[in-house]
Amino acid sequence: MEARDAELKADLKKELDATLHARRELGEEYDSALVDSFLGKIEQRLDGTVDRRMRRHLAEQQMAAARGARSPGNPLDSWSERFGFGVISLILAVPLSAIGAVNGGLTGLLVTWAGIFGVNAVHATRGTRAHRDKGRTSEWDD
Repeated sequence: MEARDAELKADLKKELDATLHARRELGEEYDSALVDSFLGKIEQRLDGTVDRRMRRHLAEQQMAAARGARSPGNPLDSWSERFGFGVISLILAVPLSAIGAVNGGLTGLLVTWAGIFGVNAVHATRGTRAHRDKGRTSEWDD
């Protein structure tokens, strides 16, 4: 990777030297055209680098999916982990309900259960959204 970076730097240095040499020969009236040309070459190299990196990243994700590994962006992917989250939220609901009922009466109890329901609903939709978006490709891909 470092050899490729050094090669790209050397190529860009040659391009810059050629652009500066052309400027000296052509004069200042061609400055904008020379700068545009040089920036176009830099943009092409950046696009190539980004494209290579995105393809490598996509290939790594596909390899991980083929091996059955879970995606790094969704740590709560398996059924057992989602089930565990539900059990823990129900266990915590008991003391939270008591605290809500003692401090706020029926309103406190309803607010507590609305919060518990909200956390579980968000967690449940997060898992299905990640599963649904799994096959989607990035807008960077060709």
